[in-house]
Amino acid sequence: MKNQQVTLKPQDILVLLKLITSSGEPFSYAGVGKSLFISASEVHASLTRVRTAQLVTSDQSGEVVIARAAFRELLLHGARFVFPAVTGSLLRGVPTAHASPALRDFLVQSDEPPPVWPYAKGTVRGTALHPLYPTVPRAIETDPKLYQALALFDALRIGRSRERDIATSELSKILA
Repeated sequence: MKNQQVTLKPQDILVLLKLITSSGEPFSYAGVGKSLFISASEVHASLTRVRTAQLVTSDQSGEVVIARAAFRELLLHGARFVFPAVTGSLLRGVPTAHASPALRDFLVQSDEPPPVWPYAKGTVRGTALHPLYPTVPRAIETDPKLYQALALFDALRIGRSRERDIATSELSKILA
């Protein structure tokens, strides 16, 4: 018997954050897929899963409408448990969480190696924090709003209490 239970995947969070941070831009499966380095069919499958989870609906014209309050609740209170942080060794990458531009100015930086998404083109040496989805480092290269949202999400995943509080406040502004 096949399991009929729908389960959200990490790329579902990525797709929804992309849609929120690019609000006002025309939507197409191919366009979103291209910007996230995933296929249009994967974007479609992602939106099907999040529709089942009641995180999106459609308006009268058929456009995707994000249930922001529900998505906010998932991100701020549950996603770090559903998508726990996975860390690794020291390597070169892109700063995330408290080391990212989204939080760097709010906090005093420690002498510990910063968390980074592993990426060959990265400029910072730090402790690997594997991104929510493997294409994240490429996707944020030309999308500072998406970078901010994903770095704040990582602060929720690995941050201490103060970092999580600031990330919650800043991410809430994006999700409003």
